[in-house]
Amino acid sequence: MNLKKGMSTKTIAIGAIMTAIVIVVQCLATYTTFFGPFSTAIALIPIVIGAAMCGPLVGAWLGFVFGIVVIATGGAALFFEFSIPGTIVTVIFKGTLCGLSAGFVYKLIKKHNLTVAAIASALIAPLVNTGIFLLGSAIFFLPKADMIAEKLSLGVSGMDVFVALAGANFLFELGMCIVLSPVIVRLLNIKKKA
Repeated sequence: MNLKKGMSTKTIAIGAIMTAIVIVVQCLATYTTFFGPFSTAIALIPIVIGAAMCGPLVGAWLGFVFGIVVIATGGAALFFEFSIPGTIVTVIFKGTLCGLSAGFVYKLIKKHNLTVAAIASALIAPLVNTGIFLLGSAIFFLPKADMIAEKLSLGVSGMDVFVALAGANFLFELGMCIVLSPVIVRLLNIKKKA
């Protein structure tokens, strides 16, 4: 059943379930700061799954929710003292764009190969998430990089502060997405058969 030529009831239901999963998973991730002051973005997996199952707009929504949860749980607290608007814009924008891009990549490639589409979608999400973080850091926080490095007791300055902060997190998120890509493919195959 379609709701006034919009999303189907099935898409709305899946989107709602994935929204709840993103919230729960990212709230739990708040307590898993393996690399520096950031929580790991383990919500990227449900974002990718939702984006692939429901399309780029649902992916963007899931990424937006992810950004809101990161802000609400204090996952970006370090940056608030340096720029509240810069922190909000960067966190919301990186989440939204990583979900949107995952959905578009999946949609673009799935006609040719479902497995490659799922893997590419899972790889693009952490790339965009980290890339937008670095771009936002350069725009909003570069003049304060030395203060951020001092606060964190890092021996680097300038843009190296942000690259150091994001580097290990990115590798963890990328590895997680690569390892869990087969799960995503399996879920999408189940949906395709349904």
